[in-house]
Amino acid sequence: MTPAARSLGDYLREWRQRRRMSQLDLALEAEISQRHLSFIESGRATPSREMLLHLAERLEVPLRERNPLLLAAGFAPIFAERKLDDPALEAARRAVDMVLKGHEPFPALAVDRHWTLVTANAAIAPLLSGIVDQSLLTPPVNVLRISLHPQGLASHIVNHSEWRSHLLDRLRQQIAASGDPILETLLKELRSYPVSERPGENHPDYAGIAVPLRLSTKAGLLSLISTTTVFGTPVDITLSELAVESFFPADEETAAILRSQGSADGFKTPRPPGP
Repeated sequence: MTPAARSLGDYLREWRQRRRMSQLDLALEAEISQRHLSFIESGRATPSREMLLHLAERLEVPLRERNPLLLAAGFAPIFAERKLDDPALEAARRAVDMVLKGHEPFPALAVDRHWTLVTANAAIAPLLSGIVDQSLLTPPVNVLRISLHPQGLASHIVNHSEWRSHLLDRLRQQIAASGDPILETLLKELRSYPVSERPGENHPDYAGIAVPLRLSTKAGLLSLISTTTVFGTPVDITLSELAVESFFPADEETAAILRSQGSADGFKTPRPPGP
């Protein structure tokens, strides 16, 4: 069924079911009657734009998917999708650059909804020095592909099976939340890559709060944990899908190695023209 042929009820039911919510669950969350919600889904009632956006918020529908909801109800789309170099996003772009630069000498990068690299700080370079297939660094660069590809970082990740499971779990959660078919294709590709336990592979206990990336580099073994930062209240699709991954040393040895390398150059990420 093409997007143009789908009814508003089809969209709402799909997102409600994706969130594993009954009509009663959503009605209670949205503070409306189940009867009214049932009428909206069946087409017997036409919601206002405000009500539709309210339901979309309660369902945590991604901004990208809220425009089709509005169109299905006969309203004009309201969420813009600008290129990152658009003047309107200059303040946001500066904020991302400041976060990345300020995180040095520790690695940090920004990715879009498909894990495509948008930009990175200089501290990323040492992490990528062991990549065999340099075509993996040809834009568009997918950071999950780099991590798990056998000619990428896979052979240098000491806790490969643990890190692989962690990344695939994150990707599955993202697919469950968004239903993005491109991510489903990416997951299938990543699962096809070989996986093996490294001799002596062990999984340090970080009190269950994080899965570390343990990467063997020329400078020594790096143990890193990561955090993800997103814009708090975006109203632009591009910004809503932008995430900054910041890596922190999990031990003093890693911190010392990264500090000693300073702002090593060698990896430039040209800013793409689009999201």
